Amino acid sequence: MSHPLTSMNLSGVDLNLLWTLHVVLDTPTVAAASRRLGVTPSAVSNALARLRDLLDDPLLVRHGRGLVPTPRAEALRPVLASVFADLDHALLRDGGFDAATTPRTFRLALSDGEQVTVLPALAAAFARRFPKAALEIVSVDTLIARGGLAGSDVDAALGPDSGDAHQTWLFDEGAVLVVRTGHPALDGGPAALFAQRHVDVRLALGQGGQGHAQAETAMRGAGIVRDVAVVVPTFSAAARVVAATDWVAGLPNRLAEAAAATLPLQIVPFPGPFAIGMYLLWHARTDADPGSTAFRALVREVVQDGLDQPS
Repeated sequence: MSHPLTSMNLSGVDLNLLWTLHVVLDTPTVAAASRRLGVTPSAVSNALARLRDLLDDPLLVRHGRGLVPTPRAEALRPVLASVFADLDHALLRDGGFDAATTPRTFRLALSDGEQVTVLPALAAAFARRFPKAALEIVSVDTLIARGGLAGSDVDAALGPDSGDAHQTWLFDEGAVLVVRTGHPALDGGPAALFAQRHVDVRLALGQGGQGHAQAETAMRGAGIVRDVAVVVPTFSAAARVVAATDWVAGLPNRLAEAAAATLPLQIVPFPGPFAIGMYLLWHARTDADPGSTAFRALVREVVQDGLDQPS
């Protein structure tokens, strides 16, 4: 028997079924997806059943108390996200944009460091500027899993220079080392401290990104070859591990200061000069969209105003 789609034109596909799949893939539970869609959970299940028959694939399979997507559904995820985001933005552009009344959801990718240092002020400003809109923060891992800025519905991201995105410089982020308060190596000078085992932070699906590579280069230039004891996916986790061990970690300046305010940590200067440029990044598909443009302007304003405030 031929595949179900080989004998029909795309015009014969109910696009509502694809929209349902998109929302389910973008929402943690079927119940939450049904609320977002404004239908009952059984209606969502029926739509998914029709789409399973159409695509000849289970799409979502039960795992524990939840559902996990099949490889076919994962392949469709970034495609559906991009298609519906482009359609949404086109319709909004044609109908005009009003920050005071838009119900749109704006999505921003932040590392956990910026979630601590940038997000509180951004959320407060967002509530004032876009009172009826919603703000969704996604992690670096989530952004990559969704296909990056090109293949997802994420409006913008904060991160190092990217060669394949529109970008504007925001600030230069320095780095420091942190150790637990009272660490015995603190009395032995920098060499004794740097000889300790290290906590490595890899934000991007377990892989070091551009900032990680630059930090490694700077440490090697200072004669430090790290003996990595543990790899963690967030800066916040690294700070907590360091507070409970004799290990050392490198953290962004502002996050280290925030962590040291609540954890028994001591901040030590980074070995030699180091700063990485942090940019606001976005894809060409959102470049001319009035809503995305207004949102990016707010992010820039909040971040740069925050840098002007005393730490």
